[in-house]
Amino acid sequence: MTIAKLTALALVATALSGCLGNKIDKTVDRGLDSKHLSQLKAGIWIDPNGCDHWIIDDGVEGYLSARLDKYGKPVCSGIAPPNTAVGNFKGGATAIIGDPI
Repeated sequence: MTIAKLTALALVATALSGCLGNKIDKTVDRGLDSKHLSQLKAGIWIDPNGCDHWIIDDGVEGYLSARLDKYGKPVCSGIAPPNTAVGNFKGGATAIIGDPI
């Protein structure tokens, strides 16, 4: 093998090795008051199509995910008009860094 091929192979191996052991637990809030996301208070944001999304505002961080039924289909409950949010989704916000909005 030539030096160029060996160098390219080493670069690829190094890049791929970073992918193997770098599993991040996405169920944990890593902010100033870090805790499991299940301990934060969620509300519901209704998208322009009328479907629900779980929403959490923790001051600096924010979390949003589609609300799905047991078959993986979107839930469109009609709880509020499109483009609105309901519930105490800012309930987990920190006192140190507030949300100006």
